[in-house]
Amino acid sequence: MTSPSTAGRTNQKLRTRTAIVQAAAELSRTGREVSMPEIARAALVSEATAYRYFPDLVSLLREALVGQLPDPAEALAPVAHSDDPVERVAAATEFLLRHVLARQGVVRAMIAGTVLRPAQDARPGLRFGLIDYALSPLADTLGATDPGALAQLRRDLAVVVGAEALFSLTDLYGLGPEEAVTSIVHTATTLTRAALPPGPGAGRPAGRPGRGARG
Repeated sequence: MTSPSTAGRTNQKLRTRTAIVQAAAELSRTGREVSMPEIARAALVSEATAYRYFPDLVSLLREALVGQLPDPAEALAPVAHSDDPVERVAAATEFLLRHVLARQGVVRAMIAGTVLRPAQDARPGLRFGLIDYALSPLADTLGATDPGALAQLRRDLAVVVGAEALFSLTDLYGLGPEEAVTSIVHTATTLTRAALPPGPGAGRPAGRPGRGARG
């Protein structure tokens, strides 16, 4: 049988771990810089205690982000009526970039962890689900006639539809957030339009998605 003192210690450890994860989750929503000392202060524990439960910041953030990433269908609800891949890619791109801007502290921390330890620290792949869902109307057209071209389009979009491209334009090129979003949406839709098979509507320009697509 488990003694009351052992059960009490187990429960206290669970409460401490939960407090650390909740503090990380709440801090990630603010967009501010995310670090282990900041999380420990928010959880009312020492930094050493936080590290006893999580070996590094990225492993903690991965657990804290569970359930926070939006479902692609929910994210692209404003263009659910559309079967135009260009319009859908525009919406997916803007949604993802605004999601990154709103939570850039945790995104930057996850990128840093991935760069330092690429084999161990895989980042959540929100972009890939959004890209696949946005391109779903092409499954029976381009996907059927030239699956290699559709796969290449997915790879092309994975390069530009993401936090790395956004931070390159804001941090290195000096664009403001709105200009950077506009530029990346333009690039993503240009790539998509160029990959479409000839046919009615293939060259139709896509309007920028409404503000309801923001994350």
